[in-house]
Amino acid sequence: MERRQLGASGLEVPVVGMGTSQTLDVSGRADEEARRDIVDEALAAGADLFDTSPMYGRAERVLSLALAGRRDKAMVATKVWTSDDDEAERQVDASLRYYDDHVELFQVHNLIEWQKRLDLLHRLREEGRVDVVGATHWQPSAFGELERVMRTGRVAAVQVPYNPAEREVERDILPLAEDLGIGVVVMRPFGKGSLFKRPPDPSALRPLAPFGVRTWAQALLKWCLSDPRCTIAIPATSHAGRMSENAAAGDGPWFGPDERALVERLAGD
Repeated sequence: MERRQLGASGLEVPVVGMGTSQTLDVSGRADEEARRDIVDEALAAGADLFDTSPMYGRAERVLSLALAGRRDKAMVATKVWTSDDDEAERQVDASLRYYDDHVELFQVHNLIEWQKRLDLLHRLREEGRVDVVGATHWQPSAFGELERVMRTGRVAAVQVPYNPAEREVERDILPLAEDLGIGVVVMRPFGKGSLFKRPPDPSALRPLAPFGVRTWAQALLKWCLSDPRCTIAIPATSHAGRMSENAAAGDGPWFGPDERALVERLAGD
């Protein structure tokens, strides 16, 4: 799988990683072992960056169990998400304990108290416990504030939604990220599943076969990753085989304008 540098940070990441929202929020040995199998599959496919958060229930813990004994084989992106300063310290301490006292990408989730949280994360970065500091938001109404954060020079990555049905980031966020050398982590490449409700007939994907596309999921992933301003997409799954399928979209050749336009038309049908 192709790897790209996360903006100007110097951190090299796979173009397809794995999200953990909902899918790793499980309990019980059987479910935890099943999720370890998914993590195994992701690692084997080269999708070795895992995005998580304390707001995802048990996901951080389940991911840490799945990476036990092989933390060095994976990259972790997690978040701090609270308006309470003491709770922020507790969240960060818990994450570091889960991941052997080191996190590759630590993000301020949904910009909550971002000024204070950036101070905390940069302190950890100076200590060598965090590699890259970032910020996230999913809501277009907050993108103006996200731009403000980007212009501070204190984040090397942003995480935003991007898919054929959610394209608001094209207006300002993606151009600004390119100008400032900020990496872009794409959340919701499948539109939280909405783009699977009426998938196109497989025959409609035939023009994309020369690009290695066999499935609608691969078409959607390659659509966003074909924009060079996007560094990595992080689809989530709890189904065996899906991470291998997703990872297969992580190599060129990449779509040109015509192929991207085809995916956009199919997504709108």
